Amino acid sequence: MKVLVAIKRVIDPYAKVRINSDGSGVETNNVKMTMNPFCEIAVEEAIRLKESGNASEVVVVSIGSPPCQEQLRSALALGADRAIHLETDQTCQPLVVAKLLKVIAEQEQAQLVLLGKQSIDSDNNQVAQMLAGLMKCPQATFASKLEINGEQALVTREIDGGLETLQIALPAVVSTDLRLNEPRYASLPNIMKAKQKPLDIIDAASLGVALKPSQQVLQVLAPSLRQAGVMVDSVEQLIDKLRNEAKVIQ
Repeated sequence: MKVLVAIKRVIDPYAKVRINSDGSGVETNNVKMTMNPFCEIAVEEAIRLKESGNASEVVVVSIGSPPCQEQLRSALALGADRAIHLETDQTCQPLVVAKLLKVIAEQEQAQLVLLGKQSIDSDNNQVAQMLAGLMKCPQATFASKLEINGEQALVTREIDGGLETLQIALPAVVSTDLRLNEPRYASLPNIMKAKQKPLDIIDAASLGVALKPSQQVLQVLAPSLRQAGVMVDSVEQLIDKLRNEAKVIQ
């Protein structure tokens, strides 16, 4: 079984995010970038499937400008076998990403496509569902446990009422949640080996997918500053403020 894992380059979650001066987006120059945390979980799960004998090859793919090859090399250092870079300087929206991944999944004849449930920058949570729809194959989102049994996959996902287990036929698309696993750290020998692993660069425009965006960002705003809290001297004073100022109690 070949596993295809899609990864995305995002701003490090611990870095301070700044809005561009023109309000068109966030500043990415001189900002630490990393692999999307949910994508890292997907890479880890694919590697575990290979280590358990359920997968024969793990291929990682990323869409974007040349710097995203850094994250592809990171995935190779974690244990992926090959990497594919779909190169474009244009920001691809979810539907375009899904269409590009569909082409690669078909070319690679992947039996399982793993993705993070969402990226921490746009938080759209759309690509996995769109990809499954385009591929006309089963999907299981927000996976917290994944088991492969021959041509079937058992996926446990968390829902409001508890846990739900789905049995889906392969090929399939699965998106990963936080509780699926804990990603490993890349060792120094594996980081060195990753430099020798194949990384294919493909012009995204050559895949026959229109990269033109269908949505337009009008403005990006920083969240408004919260007012400082007020200290009260007694419970009676608190109740008075809740009743007469906040008007949240009668």
